[in-house]
Amino acid sequence: MNVIIVDTSAWISYFKNTLNDDLDLALKESRVYLPPLVAAELLSSNLNSLKRTSLMDFLLELQLCTCNLEHWMRVGELRAELSKQGLHISTPDAHIAQCTIDVSGYLLTEDKIFNKIANIKTIKLL
Repeated sequence: MNVIIVDTSAWISYFKNTLNDDLDLALKESRVYLPPLVAAELLSSNLNSLKRTSLMDFLLELQLCTCNLEHWMRVGELRAELSKQGLHISTPDAHIAQCTIDVSGYLLTEDKIFNKIANIKTIKLL
């Protein structure tokens, strides 16, 4: 069974009731891993206290990507490698990509930057 990383854009669509059978199954099977920056991005939105609490409870149920210093060093190395290839990406996008690489998982995203990353670095997209 494959692990799935979900980026902010895909979560936003999912929470707007966009059906995704792969994500639903992965959630049931506890195969969804959460990059910490995605949690921060989601919680940065304008939510009332009930929705914020509900979102926090939901996020706390997910597996958390390990983000020790070595992870952040790999994030920096990934950005440098992609930059040498002419692709300049943000630290949050590099973090999400590196989380996907670290867990040998698949990335569910609607952000086109990850297609460009996948053309240079081995990242499996759903």
